[in-house]
Parts: sequence; structure tokens; C-alpha cells
Amino acid sequence: MIDFAAKKALFHLPDGVTYLDGNSLGPMVKTAPAAVDKVVQAEWGEMLIRGWNKAGWMAQPALLGNRVGRLIGAEPGTVVLGDTLSIKVYQALASALEMNSKRRVILSDTGNFPSDLYMAEGLCRTLGGQYRLKTVAPEEAMAAIDDSVAVVMLTEVDYRTGRRHHMADITRRAHEMGAITVWDLAHSAGALPVNLAGAQVDFAVGCTYKYLNSGPGGPAFIYVAPRHAETARPALSGWLGHAAPFAFDLSYRPGQGIERMRVGTPPVLQMAALEAAMDVWDGVDMAEVHAQSLRLQDQFIKGIEARAPMLQLATPRSHLMRGSQVSFRHPEGYAIMQALIAEGVIGDFRAPDILRFGFTPLYIDEDDVARAVGVLARIMDYGTWDKPEFKQRAAVT
Repeated sequence: MIDFAAKKALFHLPDGVTYLDGNSLGPMVKTAPAAVDKVVQAEWGEMLIRGWNKAGWMAQPALLGNRVGRLIGAEPGTVVLGDTLSIKVYQALASALEMNSKRRVILSDTGNFPSDLYMAEGLCRTLGGQYRLKTVAPEEAMAAIDDSVAVVMLTEVDYRTGRRHHMADITRRAHEMGAITVWDLAHSAGALPVNLAGAQVDFAVGCTYKYLNSGPGGPAFIYVAPRHAETARPALSGWLGHAAPFAFDLSYRPGQGIERMRVGTPPVLQMAALEAAMDVWDGVDMAEVHAQSLRLQDQFIKGIEARAPMLQLATPRSHLMRGSQVSFRHPEGYAIMQALIAEGVIGDFRAPDILRFGFTPLYIDEDDVARAVGVLARIMDYGTWDKPEFKQRAAVT
């Protein structure tokens, strides 16, 4: 059993703040500053370039990849860290298309994160217009998989509503129809149980700065199933994905297995913060985490629907269809969220009308949920959101 109170004590949470936005940027673990400072002072500062060997910087993408891999049901040696999520989407998608070269359709859904769709559109243009991206409503994704589809590219949990796809069922259907799967786990890794190996997923990608608490700009990860590890060719054939980077060959030769999916220089300082965060996850059972998240979500939904019925639930009621966030709709959602933040309850807004709240039980408990319900209800009762300063859009919403 997880001692959630003990886990909460490991995070730095500002006084007076109820933080329900870990689905966008996770809070800092208390050991992160010292971990980063060690790399800055003792390693970079004293070792200089020798840190690549003496401090083991070059090995970190694979070592941390295995630690993330445990949380997403990946086989050892199949996950590597580095670069950004958009780059990893591009890598996985390009490799998958090449592996299924007789087909020309990328299938996704309208609930996918726009950056994933943008990367797919850009790749289609790069390939000379031979390929096309087809998007359908999330609930229509399964039925849309036919024998014209080369790659099914989906985000398991909808970033707006928290609606969850059934990964194993969709992957099975894709394989039956001869398609390859690319799953985005941005809102899954560290939020709910994932079993990439059990679901026979082909490729998966995700970020670490949300539920895994690596900090802003934290490295992304990519998974390649063992059956594809020696045949998938990376479109972004960077020097650290080369079989012998320091031979400085003029022609690219892919590295072994997942190593070929490395591109550029590892983000050493960000990996130090992630390593500190991953210590919090050691021994954590994801099924238990998600079960507690669902209990907190139910408490929040019940409280808001009872006390602020003018807000419309956008998240599925079924636990089987839900990730680790709850979203409500309101035409003035942006202003309401700014009023809420001003009161020390932090969620976020997604256009056009979504108020979004993340429920991460490693540092959120029943008292936090009760406070959030009370503050939001009061804002709606008194209309305190209806002020010019709350309606002025910031660059980041």
C-alpha cells in the first residue's frame, strides 16, 4: 500500500496553493535542487567535459529510460530519453510509415494534441503529398481503422477532456487490419497503468514534465517494441543514434536497438531533475495510484455538480473511460480559471471553453479537493470571475 501522505511530503508545494495542474507541469520534488546543483557544481563545474565519462552522463538516457519504462509496462532496454515530444512523435511516425510503405493514410483523432497532428501534416508534406492525415472523432477511431491505414497515431488520454482510449483493443484492431500503432503517453505515463508489452504496441512516445515531475522542458521518451528494434530506421538519424558516434563516420549506421532513436546531446541538467523525481516513483504501483486518482476525481465531480451546476462536465463518468484529470465546460472558462488561480487553486484552461484539473494523488489529497470545490463554488456563486483582469488572455493559458 502506498503511503500517500508520506509521498506528498516529498514534493515542494507552495504555501496557500492547491495545485491541480500536474497534468500540465508537475511540481518539483524536494531533492531536485540538490540533484541539479550536484551536476552543476561537482560534475560540470569540476569535471568539465570529463563528466561525460566520469559522471556517466552519456548513459543516462537509457538508464532513466528503463525507470520510466517500468511505469509504462515496457520491456527492459526499449525506452530511451532525449529531445522533445514533438521530435519523438516525428521519429516514431516516420519509422512506422517506412515499415508500412505500401499504405498512405495516417489515422488520428480530433482529440489528439495539436502538435502531434502538426508533425504528421509536416511529414506528409515532406514526403511529397503522397501521404495524408485522416482525423475522426475520438469515439470513431476504432471503426475508422481499415486496410488503407498505414499508422494509427493516437494519444491515449485526451488532453482536453481526459477521455481514455482502450489501447489494447485499438492496437489489436490496428494489427488485424495491417496497421502500425504510435501511442502518445503524455497524459498516461505516471497517471495510470500502461502495459505497452502486453498490448503489443509498436511505438510509444511521451513527456516527463507532467506526471513524472522532471521540470519545464524535461526530456521526452520513445519506446520501440523489441520486434522492431533492429529494423525501425530513424528518420532523424542524429549522431548519438549512430552505431559508433565517436568514430565520426561520414555515413550513418544505426545503433543497436533503442539506441538508434537517440538524436542529439542529452539534456544533462534536466535528466538530473528527472532522476530525483524518479526516486519518488520507486516501488509505486500504478494501479493503486490511478485508483486513488479516480476517488479524488469522483469527490471533485460530486462537489462541483452539487455546488456549481452551471459548469458542464466534459469528462466521461465511466472510470474505464477516464484518465487522471477532470474537465468542466463554461463559456467564460478562461476568466473563471484566472479567478480560481488568484485564490490559490491552480488548474488551467484549454480553448474554447475547458477548465482542466489534474488529480495526482502523490501530492493531492481529499482536503485539497474539498478546498478546490469550495473556492470554485464561491467564485461561481458571487461571479467574482467577471472582472476585466481575469479576461485578459496571457501567452500561456
